[in-house]
Amino acid sequence: MTKKHRKHSRLILLLALIAAVAISALALATKPCVDHKTELYIPTGTSYSQLLDLLEEAEMSRLGVVDFVGRLKKLDRAPKPGHYIFEQGATPITVVNMLRSGAQKPVRLTFNNVRTLPQLAGRIAEQLEVDSLTLLHHLEAPATAEKYDITPEQIIGLFIPNTYEIWWNSSPEALTDRMEREWERFWNDKRTDALARTKLSKMEVITLASIVYEETKQTSEMPKIAGVYINRLRRGMPLQACPTAKYAVGDFSLKRILHKHTRVESPYNTYINRGLPPGPICTPSIAAIDAVLNYTSHNYLYFCAKEDLSGTHNFSTNLSQHNRYAQRYAEAIRKAGIR
Repeated sequence: MTKKHRKHSRLILLLALIAAVAISALALATKPCVDHKTELYIPTGTSYSQLLDLLEEAEMSRLGVVDFVGRLKKLDRAPKPGHYIFEQGATPITVVNMLRSGAQKPVRLTFNNVRTLPQLAGRIAEQLEVDSLTLLHHLEAPATAEKYDITPEQIIGLFIPNTYEIWWNSSPEALTDRMEREWERFWNDKRTDALARTKLSKMEVITLASIVYEETKQTSEMPKIAGVYINRLRRGMPLQACPTAKYAVGDFSLKRILHKHTRVESPYNTYINRGLPPGPICTPSIAAIDAVLNYTSHNYLYFCAKEDLSGTHNFSTNLSQHNRYAQRYAEAIRKAGIR
């Protein structure tokens, strides 16, 4: 055999060996590499080597085959970030195809009973990839509010408390765009029709609902309390809502609102400013929003917590009656040692 023939034979042997290895690897690529349902979070900017480390930490088997298929399908060039769920029995080909195409699963984002933008940013950052400070800067930026034709004080009102399915790696911009779409969806025909009766704007309804929600968690009383505030607004009376004074003070641990708290200078303090505050003082529940839209018509102008400390209220049409109820309540909390 000539030297040329020997070289040619070695080349054929090498190619055959490579082909055998490839066929063997591809055969293994169709066998399961996920032994149990696996959840995986891949941060934005993750390199291919870091991705392999994450897969190893997730106890994925046949990692060498996954790597082989990944490089074959050019996964090493651009791993896509996100939240992935690999079902038990998934093969290397399935895993690579999911990661290559970005076939991630949404996460459930939940928030409620939030009072401030920093608190909201923190709550969201606990559930999504976004950093809380980055999100807060976005929420506080005047350009963000301007994009949705609202004021910076009203931006928190876009966030209707609920549970949403959303991409884990959503950017701050994508998040607020999504919340704006959910806001529009929330204002269906039924709610829009009810809006006319209040003579308020949508954001004003959210703002009033935030006060109602802070006044009581008794859903059955919310429409009645909303009616009191509607009556006050229409008569040009200050709302004199204790939750707005608490918000102005900035101490949400306060159990009693004293005279000194009602004198704090703030556009949110409805003891010294007529009308609604410049924006919501919390993210009100859907029940509170609907309570404002469907407020109870009555002649009450005042309400005060009952002396039985049940969380329900006594309602009054005049100040003298209200003062009697207030005196009873003050005596009750004094006896209870509430300061």
